[in-house]
Amino acid sequence: MSGYDEYNLERLDVWGDEHEFKVEKEQTIAYAEATNDPLIQHVNGTFAPPVFAVVPAMVMMADAAMSVVPDDIMLRILHGEHDFRFHRPIEPGELLTVRAKPIGIVGKDSGVVVTSLVETRSDRGDLVNEQYFVGFFRGGEFEGVAGVRSPEHRFDPALRERAPDFEVIQQFDDDQTFRYADPAGDPMPIHLDDDFAKAMGLPGIIIHGLCTIAFTSHALISQISPSDPSRLKRLAVRLSAPARPTETITTRVWRDGVDPNRYVYETGGDGAPGKLVISDGLAQFA
Repeated sequence: MSGYDEYNLERLDVWGDEHEFKVEKEQTIAYAEATNDPLIQHVNGTFAPPVFAVVPAMVMMADAAMSVVPDDIMLRILHGEHDFRFHRPIEPGELLTVRAKPIGIVGKDSGVVVTSLVETRSDRGDLVNEQYFVGFFRGGEFEGVAGVRSPEHRFDPALRERAPDFEVIQQFDDDQTFRYADPAGDPMPIHLDDDFAKAMGLPGIIIHGLCTIAFTSHALISQISPSDPSRLKRLAVRLSAPARPTETITTRVWRDGVDPNRYVYETGGDGAPGKLVISDGLAQFA
């Protein structure tokens, strides 16, 4: 079992190397199609879908989280939470520069939580988006807190005492994970190989967590601002349980009662009674 002194705390708040990513229109359109995105601005390649922001950062955000933990738990990483801050949409043709750094570690009874911050800038010189990636390392041990925690976005359970302001029902396709893997750059076998997924203790192939987040992003935008997707400025979620191909999900959305452009939500699946695939959802619109 790892000891406290095996954590690389000197890596906290230190930026890693920068990585360049050329945004190709064909890839942004493929990402929209792979996530069943109905928004015309995404389907025609005017803008990349908001959750496409993870594609240039995919490897770097995981590497940043793994850089602070001991080798023996490094590969036990699970995607726990994600918090996007969008300054503007990504546009096809631009050259992005991405960097990431781990910013905090928290010990839990069941493992260790590491928060990383990712910044994406354009060759125009502006900050395009920021992302807080929360990785959970199963079975790790760490006492207390080092660095800073990820920003809060907790759902108030009292909201369930009234009906949601709206809800959106969506269904994953049977081939969803196979269509998603390539444009997202995420070929992990738990999403593509049924036997491998079962060997990992899963019921079979599961939907990519970020694909589920993408589904909820356009569920929100299509109801709140379909003519202007760029109004979405923050999207934060906790990934609670994996969804399965062909599963139907229902996203229930409430206005928070104070800011008319701020919404909280949760997304349930039909795989089991009371199942949530996304909890503590928060969306902020301009």
